[in-house]
Order: sequence, then C-alpha cells, then structure tokens
Amino acid sequence: MTDFPRLLAILIDAGVEVIVIGGVAATAHGSAHVTVDLDLVYRRTPDNINRLTSALAGLSPYLRGAPAGLPFTFDAAAVRQGLNFTLTTSAGDLDLLGEATGGGSYDALLPRTEVREMFGLGVRFVDLETLIYLKRAAGRPKDLERIAELEAIAEERAKTSE
Repeated sequence: MTDFPRLLAILIDAGVEVIVIGGVAATAHGSAHVTVDLDLVYRRTPDNINRLTSALAGLSPYLRGAPAGLPFTFDAAAVRQGLNFTLTTSAGDLDLLGEATGGGSYDALLPRTEVREMFGLGVRFVDLETLIYLKRAAGRPKDLERIAELEAIAEERAKTSE
C-alpha cells in the first residue's frame, strides 16, 4: 500500500517541484476512485533532479516490475538520461514523469495547476479540466473509465458556481 502522506511530505519538504496527476489528483478533485500509486510530473532542471533523487534515496527506489537484481541506481545521472520512471519504494509505488502524455513537461502544465491542502501539506495538482484532458490523452481503459465521473464533477462545479 502506498503511503501517500509520507511520499508527498518527503518530496515537498525537500523542495522538489512536482505536480500531482492521476488518481491522487482525481481524489483531490472529488473522485471516489481509489488509486494504488502516486503519479507526479517533475521539473527536469538539474537542481530539481538533484533534490528529487536525494529526497527519495532513503526509500530504496527500484524499477517496478524489473527482475530482482537488475543493476539500477536511482540517481541524478539516471534521471537525466531517462524521462519517465515507474518505481517501487519502501513507501509504495511512485510514477515519476518528465512528461505527461498529452500534457507535456512540468513547465507546460504549471499554468494549469492549483495548490490544495492534502495531508496537511500544500500540494500542487493539475486542475480538473487538465486532468480530464490528460486521462483522455493517455487513452488507457482505466483512464477512460474515470472520465465520466470527472466530467460529472466538473459539471456539478459549474452549476454551483453560476
């Protein structure tokens, strides 16, 4: 089980620039869906990559689904050479995306975010409209199944703001 408060606190306390997308963002916007991992878009600047890898070092990050014993070190060099990482950590599953399908990089998504309180932390999430767009762009069956609920939430918000 993923310890969302712990993962978010470690990253936020270290000053890592991330945007929450995926199931946790859906929950923050009112979805009843339960997710098992934390999906984040991270800023790919050298300083942020250093903060990211340092913050996660104590959680033994390893490639999720990779065979045991596969040589892998989650460090700044690996992140600079890669882009998207699906990891397992001692605090649970974490997907780190240098770019989100349909949404692009951290900097591209940043104007379409909002900071909300979650677990006593100020957490940056994509806005609801962007989350719906990202799920549609990903096109995976599990994402497409969530769109109707998210659109209903958006419609309800529009009614109450009129």
